[in-house]
Amino acid sequence: MFIVHHLNNSRSQRALWLMEELGVDYAIRFYERNEDMSAPAELKAVHPLGKAPIVEDLNSPAGRIVLVETGAIVEYLVATADGKLGVPAARSDAVSYRQYLHYSEGSLMPILFASLLASKIPFFGRFALKRIRPMLDAHLNFVEQELVARDWFAGTDFTAADIMMSFPVEAAEARGLLGNNHLAIKNWLTRIHARPAYHRALAKGGPYAFGPSRSSKETNQ
Repeated sequence: MFIVHHLNNSRSQRALWLMEELGVDYAIRFYERNEDMSAPAELKAVHPLGKAPIVEDLNSPAGRIVLVETGAIVEYLVATADGKLGVPAARSDAVSYRQYLHYSEGSLMPILFASLLASKIPFFGRFALKRIRPMLDAHLNFVEQELVARDWFAGTDFTAADIMMSFPVEAAEARGLLGNNHLAIKNWLTRIHARPAYHRALAKGGPYAFGPSRSSKETNQ
């Protein structure tokens, strides 16, 4: 039995999605962001870092296990599901799988976060964005070329690497950072948003600002 400590509009949506794809038994404990968008103090009662996602494995032979890093969570869950959605058989695809499992949080998300922070700083933020945006565009153009070459990040089949890449790519799309030269990325978003497990995770996890229904929600506000 797994417990996902789920913070609204956060990386923890990926944990829910992976649980649904793998068909494992899990429960959700919900947390809401503070007005300043920070995580609530209650999460620190689960883990000292107080960040989401947090996943607990209550049935591990080693006893209760608490995982807090999304990449580690993904690898752990894939392993408990006998490798489903994990490392592809082809060596080149296996390399891509491992790369994107870590690239998501190690390279792409930090530059996106820096861009968001700079956009919120009056005056000086504009100067920072002039330096950050070319670096961000280089990443997005790299991702575009990868998806021009194949449908999924680790080859011909959907894997957990696609789940890992979903949050930063959705965040980029939500902030209007994808243009007409990123059609392969947009087509990939359409493919992941069509997966039944993705929608089951949305239904269970509650409002998610970066999902496929974001545009219609914003229009109605």
